[in-house]
Amino acid sequence: MEVSTLVLISLAVLFLMGMPIFMSLAIASIVALVAGDYLPMSVIHNSIFDGLNMFPLLAIPCFIIAGVIMEHGNITSQIVDVVKQLVGRMYGGLGITTIMACTFFAAISGSGPGTVAAVGALLVPTMIKNGYSKEYAGAVASSGGTIGILIPPSNPMIIYGILANVSLTGMFTAGFIPGFVVAFSMSAMAWLLARRNGFNGGQYAQSFNLGVFLQACKKGFFSLMTPVIILGSIYSGVATTVEASVLAIVYSLFVAGVVNRVLKPIHIYKALLEGVNMCGAVLIIVGTSTLFGKIMTYEQIPQKLAEAVLSISTQPEIILLMLIVVLIVLGMFMETLSTIIILVPVVLPMLHLVGIDPIHFGIILVITNEMALLTPPLGVNLFVASRISKVSVERLSLSVLPYLAVLLFIVLLVTFVPEIATGLPNALGMGK
Repeated sequence: MEVSTLVLISLAVLFLMGMPIFMSLAIASIVALVAGDYLPMSVIHNSIFDGLNMFPLLAIPCFIIAGVIMEHGNITSQIVDVVKQLVGRMYGGLGITTIMACTFFAAISGSGPGTVAAVGALLVPTMIKNGYSKEYAGAVASSGGTIGILIPPSNPMIIYGILANVSLTGMFTAGFIPGFVVAFSMSAMAWLLARRNGFNGGQYAQSFNLGVFLQACKKGFFSLMTPVIILGSIYSGVATTVEASVLAIVYSLFVAGVVNRVLKPIHIYKALLEGVNMCGAVLIIVGTSTLFGKIMTYEQIPQKLAEAVLSISTQPEIILLMLIVVLIVLGMFMETLSTIIILVPVVLPMLHLVGIDPIHFGIILVITNEMALLTPPLGVNLFVASRISKVSVERLSLSVLPYLAVLLFIVLLVTFVPEIATGLPNALGMGK
């Protein structure tokens, strides 16, 4: 049996046994080293160190810490108050408010489940109190939370940019238009579902009051400036992605502690703990995946996969459609970052071969992983929203189907109209 076949079989068996991703990658790599007998065992610690020695990875725990501080520092609630004044009076107004607030918060945290937790905890109880069904509230919160990984800064985009050797600023820029298309489309779906079920604005159904809106803007001015400062520092060239993530922490501490005066030491502790947990989870997978990637390179697995796929079709659109199907299936069983880390080194050589823009594929990858956050049995956003709305995951899985249809339509739209993703970075000179 060829070593490459043995590696893939070992990996599949370990996955089916329920072995953690990092252990599966490490054991499959060791099996290849023992069976192949062409690389020294020292490649294990050298490869793992190379995987961990990536400076841009520092941005991930920093954005997570900033997001938690903002959640506890009333920054999220002030953003919600402003958005609520704009759209709260419409049919499904609180649902649309949830999606819009998720879009704002996404420009801070970069995490899908984190966005659901921060925004959903504020708005799901409010929706239920105002006559919305628990299923509607939970579905709109879990679906809106997926925007957290598409609107920059995005943790999956950071990982993808590192693995694909793509400019992080270019990836972030590419996420803007698709991100707002998703936000608008989901808002439209929330409005349609609310109108069909008769969910109006509740106590927010009164006509728009400019004075109240301006008062909310004044009160939450520093909170509203958060995404402007973070993203502005990146796109103006003042700060790198990592520096902007540290700036996010500093600014969130200032707003929560000095302006709003609600930050307590326990909140900082929770933020640091969340950041450390995320950092540990990412680094251990990245390290072992680097080792596994080196084994795959020696075994020419990416080249063999490319030959197999290209024997079916050489049309970029057909290849992307096949990859989308694979990503949707993998997303049901694997966590977002794990999917990206395992799949990207394998498919990237093939993408270069057929001329697919890596930024274009990166956006497709992120949108399909948005779908993964809503598809059981793993569907992380469903579990977070289920806990908040007190609705079973099974019932929520049915309630999010219209939003999944929206995401599927958008990923197909981006596939066949790549300019939606690549137009802005190319215009700004940030493309490939």
